[in-house]
Amino acid sequence: MKFILGEKREMSQIFLEDGSVVAVTAVKTYPSTVVYIRTEESDGYRSLQLGGIKSKEKNLSKSEIGHSKKYGAFRVLKEFRLKSNVKEIPKEGDILDTGQFVPGDNVTVSSTSKGKGFQGTVKRHNFGGGPRSHGQKHSEREPGSIGATGPQRVFKGTKMSGRMGGDRITIKNLKVIKVLTDEGFLYIKGAVPGRRGSIVEIKG
Repeated sequence: MKFILGEKREMSQIFLEDGSVVAVTAVKTYPSTVVYIRTEESDGYRSLQLGGIKSKEKNLSKSEIGHSKKYGAFRVLKEFRLKSNVKEIPKEGDILDTGQFVPGDNVTVSSTSKGKGFQGTVKRHNFGGGPRSHGQKHSEREPGSIGATGPQRVFKGTKMSGRMGGDRITIKNLKVIKVLTDEGFLYIKGAVPGRRGSIVEIKG
């Protein structure tokens, strides 16, 4: 298993040896320290916690400082769940860097998507809007009927306007196209969720 924390930078494109071009997302990775390992015996599940991006202690709470005091103060702490059949995992205190990845690796990427604020149903749920025929007034982006009104309430889960984005998104089977070990960059095929500067969790 391979794990690392990074920061989304920008999208670009890379030309492959056969001349084809591939859209990639550049992720700036940081040496990630295994701060804590959870086990089924003590915690009921298996996982490891990674700390990345060093921080000053004055910017952290006492509980955050105490949790990782053996290895330093980290601005980012993320936990990676492990399946019960995974045998080889890093040890507590190990430092994981970009060198563990090679081009062609399939990775799972998790991050927080861009927050888009309060949006209507056309943008949020791909509604088609109202008809544009004669006799319709300002109906291009209306949601239309919301269903039965017998219970005199709106059912939970009804697709309506509301806050969009800011969700945790996980994308599986993304391919690593290029690795720059010295600079700490991973170039991953396709789009990675989040804005520039978002913290990205990468698992291979």
